[in-house]
Amino acid sequence: MATIFGHGLLGYTTGKIGLQKPQVALLTLGIIFTKLPDLDVLGFFNGVSYDSPWGHRGFTHSIVFSFLSAASASTFFKTRKKQTFLFLFLCMASHGLLDGLTDGGRGVAYFWPFSDARHFLPWRPIRVSPLGIQGFFSTWGYQVILSELLYVGLPCIIVLLVLPLFKNSRHGIESDTNTDR
Repeated sequence: MATIFGHGLLGYTTGKIGLQKPQVALLTLGIIFTKLPDLDVLGFFNGVSYDSPWGHRGFTHSIVFSFLSAASASTFFKTRKKQTFLFLFLCMASHGLLDGLTDGGRGVAYFWPFSDARHFLPWRPIRVSPLGIQGFFSTWGYQVILSELLYVGLPCIIVLLVLPLFKNSRHGIESDTNTDR
């Protein structure tokens, strides 16, 4: 899996791109949604096999689970339901996509419940994260952090730095247009 840091940063970046005026509550929920699929690791402590549909990277990492979770949560927001749904869906679905970019594990059950098959993406540049905190204080953990900084952190930071330029230029064009009327 990718780390909770990479998942969260991608959710934050998604919110800054997709939400017109990101509400703190919605942005926070989106970040939580990027991490929520990994609750399936609790199955390890309850005897659930990794390869089970209920195991790690199983149903909680699927497109259907992302869809149902986003649909359920978006009902609690009074405005912009479609935008809220899309944001939350993309946040949760991004979890499986990042995990599919890692170099370890047994793949992601993207198409559950239609198929229990696990898949990876063709390009897998991110080192798979250790499951325990101790693993981060090792050469492996260092390599994980570096790969995630390069392939998740750097693109997100670039987008976050460049995004205000686009928003300001778009706002300037709208202001110019409005003054002509």
